[in-house]
Amino acid sequence: MKKITTIICIALVLSSCGHKEKSVKDLIANGSLLELRAKKKELSQEQSEIKNELSALENRINALDNTKHKTLVTTIKLSDTVFRHFTEVQGDVGTDQNIIIYPQFSGTLTQVYVKEGQDVTKGQLLAKIDDGGLSSQLAQVRVQAELAKTTFERQSRLWDQNIGSEIQYLQAKTNYEASKSSFDQLEKQFEKTNIRAPFTGTIDQIITDQGSLVNPGQSPLMRIVNTSDMYVKADVPENYLGKVTEGSEVVVDFISLGKTYTGKIRQVSNFINPDNRSFSIQVALPNKDNILKPNLIATIKLNDYISEKTIVIPSSIVQKNSKNESLVFIYTPETDSTGTVKQTVIKTGKEQDGHIEVSEGIKSGDIIILEGARTLRDGQEVSIKNANNEQ
Repeated sequence: MKKITTIICIALVLSSCGHKEKSVKDLIANGSLLELRAKKKELSQEQSEIKNELSALENRINALDNTKHKTLVTTIKLSDTVFRHFTEVQGDVGTDQNIIIYPQFSGTLTQVYVKEGQDVTKGQLLAKIDDGGLSSQLAQVRVQAELAKTTFERQSRLWDQNIGSEIQYLQAKTNYEASKSSFDQLEKQFEKTNIRAPFTGTIDQIITDQGSLVNPGQSPLMRIVNTSDMYVKADVPENYLGKVTEGSEVVVDFISLGKTYTGKIRQVSNFINPDNRSFSIQVALPNKDNILKPNLIATIKLNDYISEKTIVIPSSIVQKNSKNESLVFIYTPETDSTGTVKQTVIKTGKEQDGHIEVSEGIKSGDIIILEGARTLRDGQEVSIKNANNEQ
């Protein structure tokens, strides 16, 4: 009996030693409820032990890290720079060569030789108005003028030879001059039936259709535009008179186009508008890509102030105290990554595009707090996260 019991015990031991622990995946797939609960209890115990170990490590790290409780900031090292201030005024794009062509003769518009978008040259024939028989009259007057010219030339040669009377010579001369004058006037009148381009440009719009009856000053025929010589015209407050001069360089922004141009003031008005106390300026603009159009809205930035050597800082870091004084924090390093801050009163000047000029309180070479200054106090120790403090 003892031998049998021994054999059973040995078998149980061997069976236990040869058992391979099941994975969580296997238990989920095939394990019993008892096995699942046992595995969950085992993992929970391990999780608790790991959590305690992590907490102990964190406490030790905090005890050894001297910078752990210091406010983290970024700094910037100041240097002298050029500061420019701009005043913005709104203007409109224009061109001196943007006109509507009107007829100078009454009649039917018999021919239109161009179409919208067509490029034309100065003097090119654009349209034709029915002359109402004026061409026939011109032909008759031309014949009469040529006859009068021939008669006068012959009478002049005879008079030079002392042949004929002076009255005959004077009558021939008067007839010729009168005929020539009549022909010239009629020719000018006939030329008004031809509509020609006053300058080189583009036919932007055909307003009156072929076959329509037109009258001088009443019937717009077409619009012609030349966009090669464009400018922006704007009104500037009179207090900038003297700061804005011909030849001054300005920046012109076109928000609708997403483009910025640099141009020069080509004209400054000598007249102050009494209604809005302003004077007008014109800024010449290049238009090689033909993207600028008349009446396009533009923003002109006029450089009304410049300082060649000054301190400029982001305006967002400037704080105010109860006395409405402007403040920044100067950083003094103690180690490579830590130091102390000092609250400093500064005197500011003009502001432009998120940056402000500083005339007093800080100087070139000072290191100031850039980010994290809002929660600081005078004399506080801080830790910096930027390695390079250069501006």
